[in-house]
Amino acid sequence: MPQPALAAMSHARRVPADSPLSPTDAIAVLAALAQPTRLEIFRLLLKHEPIGITAGVIADTVGAPHNSISTHLAILVRAGLLCSARDGRSIVYRADIEGMRALIGFLVNDCCDGHPELCNLVGAATAKDCGCAPSRTCVPPAKAKSKKKR
Repeated sequence: MPQPALAAMSHARRVPADSPLSPTDAIAVLAALAQPTRLEIFRLLLKHEPIGITAGVIADTVGAPHNSISTHLAILVRAGLLCSARDGRSIVYRADIEGMRALIGFLVNDCCDGHPELCNLVGAATAKDCGCAPSRTCVPPAKAKSKKKR
């Protein structure tokens, strides 16, 4: 009898864009969204694509304490649903559209007895021209360059 797959959010990892989600990865992504504040954050960032918003604006908008918002954001980033980039002194967070497509693709892959094209759901999950924001690779913010001592 197969053992159920368990995913711990502390061990969730970003799945490369060119690989499909495993059941364990899908569980980690769904677990990240299974918390009301994180679901609200993800939906908020989808509305602000492709520009994104800062953590302070996110905290104020969803009504979460500033000291806990970074934990929620980190969980969503590790799950592959958000990405961040430094903009001056701020970090701007954006929804990771490719991560969302990977999850949707995983969920509809077995539709209609293994023929998801019959339901016309695969096109929505994988189409690059589906009306979503332009696809940009989510990359971690650049590490600050250390100053050379003279």
